[in-house]
Amino acid sequence: MTATPAPPQSANVFIYEPTFEGWLSAVFAVYEPTTQELRDLKVASETDYVPSLIDTTIHVAQNDAHAERVLVRLQDRFGKSGMRQLLWGFLSEQTDIGTVLFRVVKYGLDHPKRAVLQDLGNLDVLHLAQTVKSVGREKHRMEAFVRFEHTIDDVYFARVEPDFNVLPLIAPHLQNRYQDQHWAIYDLRRDYGIFYDMSLSDGKSPAPLQTIVDVDENALRDPKSVHSEREQQYQQFWQGYFVNVNIKERKNPRLHKQYLPQRYWKYLSEKQVLPNAEHLAKKR
Repeated sequence: MTATPAPPQSANVFIYEPTFEGWLSAVFAVYEPTTQELRDLKVASETDYVPSLIDTTIHVAQNDAHAERVLVRLQDRFGKSGMRQLLWGFLSEQTDIGTVLFRVVKYGLDHPKRAVLQDLGNLDVLHLAQTVKSVGREKHRMEAFVRFEHTIDDVYFARVEPDFNVLPLIAPHLQNRYQDQHWAIYDLRRDYGIFYDMSLSDGKSPAPLQTIVDVDENALRDPKSVHSEREQQYQQFWQGYFVNVNIKERKNPRLHKQYLPQRYWKYLSEKQVLPNAEHLAKKR
């Protein structure tokens, strides 16, 4: 009698390419086989997953068609607000966020009539809510603290190092606010940026945003080397203004650091020591 071969062991870790579409593709792969055991399953980014001898893994290639199908299903289940929370959670880049998001999605699909994203008694939903709040705070700070510097190429250039991948979230704000100039913002931590070319605008709406990865090293390491002649004057006047409006008797360093965390200071021109700043401000 010939023995029947044992069915293949179900995977307990689905590894996805580190994009939102990659994560959506992994969710599709999880639900594709009807016999897949979903309990204690992990969905991990290939950049964060640490191999384990007890794990059975499946590497899921990004599939845009599969991602689109999952996206439509999740939009129907969670709505626009819910999808915003899922996307913002994903952009936090936390090592376990792929699994947390999957558990929230599974919870929502298992209970179609329940407002699961409001159920903070669920630890995964609570984790997501806290993460979204942190990402939102970082987005707000980036929009407030970005400092563009005018370069010899007539492009206003800014460098940032946000804790979370918020560039996709702040780009529309910058796109609408600075439609009348060329500008670029670059995330040093993640090695990519966004460029806005105002010449591509049709005059009725802002120009499309372009992703950039190849930037002059001088602009990244030593931005002063690409400053226009006016930029140094701008920075001197700006810092001189802060020197003169400062009231020493009312200084509160602790409160100042609370509202303007020190990790942002190195990219703020008003925090740099510039020659003759106070003199120029008084002269002006």
